[in-house]
Amino acid sequence: MGREHWKRIWIGSAGNMVEWYDWFVYASFATYFAGAFFPDGNPTAQLMNTAGIFAVGFFMRPVGGWLLGRVGDRRGRKAALTLTVTLMSASAVLIAIAPTYAVAGYGGVLVLLVARLLQGLSVGGEYAASATYLTEATDPKRRGFASSFQYVSMTAGQIVGLGLQIVLQRTLSDDALHSYGWRIPFVVGALGAAVVFYLRRNMLETEVYEADETGGEERGTLRALWRHKREAFLVIALTMGGTVAYYTYTTYLTKYLSNSAGLSKETATLVSFTALIVFACLQPLAGRLSDRIGRRPLLITFAVGSTFLTVPIMTMLKNAGSFWPALGLSLLALVVVTGYTSINACVKAELFPTGVRALGVALPYAIANALFGGTAEYVALWFKDAGAESGFYWYVAGCAAVSLVVYLTMRETRDLDLTRMTASETSTLTTAS
Repeated sequence: MGREHWKRIWIGSAGNMVEWYDWFVYASFATYFAGAFFPDGNPTAQLMNTAGIFAVGFFMRPVGGWLLGRVGDRRGRKAALTLTVTLMSASAVLIAIAPTYAVAGYGGVLVLLVARLLQGLSVGGEYAASATYLTEATDPKRRGFASSFQYVSMTAGQIVGLGLQIVLQRTLSDDALHSYGWRIPFVVGALGAAVVFYLRRNMLETEVYEADETGGEERGTLRALWRHKREAFLVIALTMGGTVAYYTYTTYLTKYLSNSAGLSKETATLVSFTALIVFACLQPLAGRLSDRIGRRPLLITFAVGSTFLTVPIMTMLKNAGSFWPALGLSLLALVVVTGYTSINACVKAELFPTGVRALGVALPYAIANALFGGTAEYVALWFKDAGAESGFYWYVAGCAAVSLVVYLTMRETRDLDLTRMTASETSTLTTAS
């Protein structure tokens, strides 16, 4: 890839990192601010309340996917990416200044809810816009490698959030973190978004989008997407298992290790931080492998591993007891998940023609995340509160099994020419050759 391609990938990834830092930092700091917005009581119940608001953000993602996917297809990938980071900056500011229950009662919860709704809108469009941009902005023979940087940047955002949490844990007392320290990462997120806004204002549009002259007034519309409804349903089905597994071993992992496995918050955070660094490094390697052997082998490997290993991994994690066993098991889980995360962005983008690609990725992916990814943490805590925590392990494995069926029956997408896709070409992708 040339220098200009690397520049596009860097700008798209940097913005994605800040977007997902703001998104995930809510989850990683929830153990510190859960008690600030709700009355004193059962710590698990407080976490369930904050997890519920976290899930609400996911239910706004289909709306954001539709609105910002439409912008991406009609106005360009650059316009959509600039708008998403603006919304994310506003939401970070709101959380940073939200009043606590002691100051404003449930008024603080309302501010928190509005902020999460804005984040849901933003991320609903961010995923598709960045997936489409990274897929279109590189050499066709390296699309898997280039698009893998979406999850590199997503994970980097979480690593930065966890790294900041570790620093704050070592420089502030536990009381200070619960009192005001949890606001600091949201201030940092708002400042980072301002920097990315400048970068995205000066980014270049992709040649694939600029050269496309099809679609006309129907470009980026639901009517146009309906012509590719089989591909849209395919995106929902292939996302189901991957998004549940991803959120289980990333956003929920720290809480699980501290709330269920009995590790200290500091140890649980360090386990997640270390595992995610390794996970981020694996993404380009797996993406490059998919450019050589295809997307389906990696997706199938993920689904088989997640179906059969989730229950034993989660069971052993609960009894890990210390840093090293917990880290080893977490790494094993994330290696399995890499088969999905490293390539899912380009697989979905490869399913649709240019005029409806952003919307085609955004809306069905956001629906799948609202139903499965965003609720994963809440479902896990619900099982725990009901005294049947192992039921969640089987739930994750079951979702992966459903996606496995999809991976086994879909066709390979690696060699598709994004500039020559027609409705007849894309309609053949849902049936294995």
